[in-house]
Amino acid sequence: MGCLGYVSGAPVWQSAFMPKNYFGERVAERYDESAADMFEPAQVDPVVDFLVQLATDGSALELGIGTGRIALPVAQRGIRVHGIDLSESMVARLRAKSGAEQIGVTIGDFATTTVEGHFSVAYLVFNTIMNLTTQDEQIRCFQNVAAHLRPGGCFVIEVAVPDLQRLPPGETVRAFTVSPTRLGFDEYDVAAQGLISHHYWVDGDRVEVFSAPFRYVWPAELDLMARLAGMSLRERWGGWKREPFTSESTAHVSVWQKPALPAG
Repeated sequence: MGCLGYVSGAPVWQSAFMPKNYFGERVAERYDESAADMFEPAQVDPVVDFLVQLATDGSALELGIGTGRIALPVAQRGIRVHGIDLSESMVARLRAKSGAEQIGVTIGDFATTTVEGHFSVAYLVFNTIMNLTTQDEQIRCFQNVAAHLRPGGCFVIEVAVPDLQRLPPGETVRAFTVSPTRLGFDEYDVAAQGLISHHYWVDGDRVEVFSAPFRYVWPAELDLMARLAGMSLRERWGGWKREPFTSESTAHVSVWQKPALPAG
C-alpha cells in the first residue's frame, strides 16, 4: 500500500517502505544506451510473443518495469500492463516514451508492493529477480506475485544460471564483458550465494563506474519458492524461443502456475 505520487506529471502509487535504489538518475540517464542490444527486435520480440500468449485475459504485471523495454511492446499488442519499480528516474524515462500513457506504474519494492486488481501473467525479466539480495526477499516476491495472479495465472522469470563452473577454486572474480569501451566483472561470494556486479564505461576522457549487489539463485531453489507460494512449475526453457533447457544452458525462462479454480 502507499500514497499517490507523480513521475513526469503522470500519477503513480508510491510504497511507504523503500529499500536502497541502485538505479538512480545517473544510471537511468544512460540505461537504454548501455543496454542497447537488449532493445533490438531480435531480443524483444520473442519475449513479447511468449508473454502475450500467457496473458489470457489481456492483463500483465511487470516487476521491475524500468524504462519499458518489454512493457511498451506488450501494451502495443493490446495487453493491459501495470508495472512496479523502485526507481522514479527509470520510470521517468518510460513516461517520456510514446505509448507510456497506456501503462500504470507503482513506485515501490516489487517484493512487497501491492497494486489493485489481478493479472493473468506476472513477469520478471533480464535477471531482475537477483536484485532482491536475500532469500527472504525472493520468497516474499513469489508470495506477492501469487496474491496478484488470477486462478490459473502464471509467473515468468528470465534469469541466468549461476556461472560457478567457470570459477576456478580460490578465485572470486569473473569477467562477463570486455571491450575497448566497456568492462564488466562479477565478484562472487559463494558462501553467501551473492555477487557484486561491477561495470565500467569509457566515455571520451571519462570513466563511468557502477556497482550493485545481487543474489544468484538456482532453478530448483526458485521451484521451492514457488511451492511455498502455492504455485507449481509449468514449464522451463533455455530461452524465449522455447529452446530446451539443458546442463549447458546459461539462462532459463521458467513459468510457474497458480492453481485454477475447481470445475463446477
